[in-house]
Amino acid sequence: MAPTAFYVDRPALVSRLRAAGCVYAEDEAELLLAAADSAETLTALADRRVAGVPLEHLLGWAEFCGLRVAVDPGVFVPRGRTALLVQAAAAVAGPAPAVVDLCCGSGGTTLALAARLAPRWLAAVDVDPAAVACARRNLAGHDVPVLTGDLYDPLPPAWRGSLDLVVANAPYVPTEAVALLPAEARLHEAPVALDGGADGLAVLRRVAAGAVDWLAPGGHLVVEVSETQADALCAAMSALGLVPTVVREPDWDATAVTARRPD
Repeated sequence: MAPTAFYVDRPALVSRLRAAGCVYAEDEAELLLAAADSAETLTALADRRVAGVPLEHLLGWAEFCGLRVAVDPGVFVPRGRTALLVQAAAAVAGPAPAVVDLCCGSGGTTLALAARLAPRWLAAVDVDPAAVACARRNLAGHDVPVLTGDLYDPLPPAWRGSLDLVVANAPYVPTEAVALLPAEARLHEAPVALDGGADGLAVLRRVAAGAVDWLAPGGHLVVEVSETQADALCAAMSALGLVPTVVREPDWDATAVTARRPD
């Protein structure tokens, strides 16, 4: 527990955070303390956290796959469970893959893949300009273009049929369930990053349909989805001629689907 340059009633801060529903109140208290340079700043941060602002937006970063990823206000915060998406993608990538990360958000998944793979080329895409700006900041120095647009639309036509790996953490919350999400997500993250349509699979179906054209033979699509949606998504992928496999990690409450384009 690091000392501070100003007086802090740590137990009171922890109690206040816990009463507001912060499950990891002790850890959050230490992170807020580390981010504050005065008692006034700490009070302001704590007030905003209690009001439901995501901790990551207050700090300006999130920890993801052992990396510190910058997260701007309004941008989707990387979830710990998405580490399974990264793990599953790395397992099927092959040597020197050509990789595109769709719905990249802050670029956390792209950044994690850049650290694990030796890609022939790597690019990221998001439809939200705020997310694109955040991802570009995170990927500065990695020679990774971050493109603005809807799924495959901004990709160079020459890439069609040549991608070895397409990764997408697309929105998969059913529209009616968005209102039931925690306020942290519902009020502070872009709706386009959350709302997956009537059954939650509208965007993922489009991702899968595009993968048929953009993947090279033998290439893989890897996406995150909920456990209850996996069978329906696999059926949609199979109907497109892809060969899906479900990957689960109960400890992370995480489900991913990998889908191979046949040779």
